[in-house]
Amino acid sequence: MAEDVNYASVVFKNENRSRPEAKNKEETVYDEVKEKKKSTEQSPDTNDKKADGRRRHYRLLACCLATFCVILLLGIIAICVYIATLSHENNQTTLLEMNRNLTNLINNLREDNINLTVQFDNLTRAFAVLESNVINLTAEKMNLTMQNQKLETQNQELEMETRNLINQINDMEAKGNELNISRAQWSIDAYCPRKDGGRRCKSCQPGWILFKSSCYVVLDYKTSTNRKTWEEAQELCKIRSSDLVVVDNAEEKTYVSVNSFNRPENEGYWIGLKAEDGKWKWVDGSDLANSFWIENPTDGHCAISRQTQGWKSVNCHNRNSWICEQKSLSV
Repeated sequence: MAEDVNYASVVFKNENRSRPEAKNKEETVYDEVKEKKKSTEQSPDTNDKKADGRRRHYRLLACCLATFCVILLLGIIAICVYIATLSHENNQTTLLEMNRNLTNLINNLREDNINLTVQFDNLTRAFAVLESNVINLTAEKMNLTMQNQKLETQNQELEMETRNLINQINDMEAKGNELNISRAQWSIDAYCPRKDGGRRCKSCQPGWILFKSSCYVVLDYKTSTNRKTWEEAQELCKIRSSDLVVVDNAEEKTYVSVNSFNRPENEGYWIGLKAEDGKWKWVDGSDLANSFWIENPTDGHCAISRQTQGWKSVNCHNRNSWICEQKSLSV
């Protein structure tokens, strides 16, 4: 203990000594060490208490620091989790929105694809129809071309036939003129025969009977070989420039009936009345005005006249005598 005190005193003495203002570094460090040692040796309990307080203080500070670090770490983790959650939710929302958009886009594309498919099918059918129409039109064009060629050929043939017909008409006109001249001459000779160096004209030809404004001839044959069918009788009347008699009124009907003689070998006398299409028609094309003069018409039948029985409908192919009529010559 005496040594410590002495040492301390020595120290203090040394401190109280005058020394130069400038000390070196080693001396300064040495002095500090001695001072600390002295302080420690003088109050060991005080130093222990201070050391324990500092340790508790350091522990508490360390605990606080650790707690703060843990809290900070937990906050950082929470923030990271929150950010990650928000990012995940945002990403999920974005992905859902993108998914909906893609779904809508896919649906639209499907609808567009369906529409395009329908349009393509329609266009395909339309193209097929047009192609068929083109083929048909081409075939029709070929047919028309062939028909045109045929028509041109027929036209040329018709032109040739027309020229031939014109030549024939000219020939017929020339022959007709000759015939008219011959007929006029025949009429003159028939109606105005020469006698004693001159001509004396009559209203009717020789053998014809004048009644009113017409001339009549009764072709009466006793044998069946000379009697004719209705058509044959009409042709023979035409050769005489006349027709089977056409009755216009009751007076003429009576005259015809009087000259329709009753002969056992003769069924009657053909007149110019024939059943056609359910009607009685005269040879000049007119209809029978007085239907009560004869029974209802039967196609294929013609009319005959008998003196006491009036008119009768018989088959046109029967063979009978006939009566012709022509206009008289005005003199």
